[in-house]
Amino acid sequence: MKIQIVIPARLASSRLPEKLLLRAGGKSVLQHTYDAAMRSQTAIHSDSSSPVIVAVDDDRLYDEVLSFGGHAVRTSVDCASGTDRVAEVATQQPQTDIFVNVQGDEPEIDPDAIDRVATALCDDANAEMATVVTPIRDHQRMQDPACVKAVFDDAMRAIYFSRAPIPFDRDGKFGTGHGDGPDSPVLGYQHLGLYAYRREFLAWFAGQACGVLESIERLEQLRAIQAGRRIAIGLVDAATPGIDTEEDFRQFADRVETAK
Repeated sequence: MKIQIVIPARLASSRLPEKLLLRAGGKSVLQHTYDAAMRSQTAIHSDSSSPVIVAVDDDRLYDEVLSFGGHAVRTSVDCASGTDRVAEVATQQPQTDIFVNVQGDEPEIDPDAIDRVATALCDDANAEMATVVTPIRDHQRMQDPACVKAVFDDAMRAIYFSRAPIPFDRDGKFGTGHGDGPDSPVLGYQHLGLYAYRREFLAWFAGQACGVLESIERLEQLRAIQAGRRIAIGLVDAATPGIDTEEDFRQFADRVETAK
């Protein structure tokens, strides 16, 4: 199958304006994300001259991608989500089977996670979309609405995603401790915002109105769940931090400087 990695990049950001252009270690946040995506086996073994495409909505982002030798395409400023931006790219690539959506504000994304989400979809012929999850072992994280939880079945297909603590530990069987070590019990699974889609599914998704569940939880993958579409689940060892706030960026910049 032909797989294309797409990084949807939007200049505006409500909590941290123009965060993709912020620089750490001589590179923009967007370049760090691009470089990580290029280190994935999906990109390394691609037969495309541009295994990673950055889908931008602003000339400053377009120029930034060109400045570090990346491949950028302009997409509409009216795209409501990153998935819609990927869908616009898909209309320009009729020979591509699967598109992987890597968020632009994930400069520390593990390249292996990109491979895992692509493999999850390739290995499940009946799934139309794939995403990845990682174990939650800390009670505080389980309760945090910013940490999206996922439940899935024995076939590694998604059942539901929620900001609520699901599954709910009714009998308190896992206790109330706050351990987060590898020997702590798995309380649930955190959903990571990394996706892979089949071409036909993307066309369907882009034409669908926001569903009731999606509007309540503010989670776009629930549009697919509510419509009965099949989402394959891949498992990764750990989450990597994204850039949402000024503090997130300062911590990332500190890690970059320390690693030098």
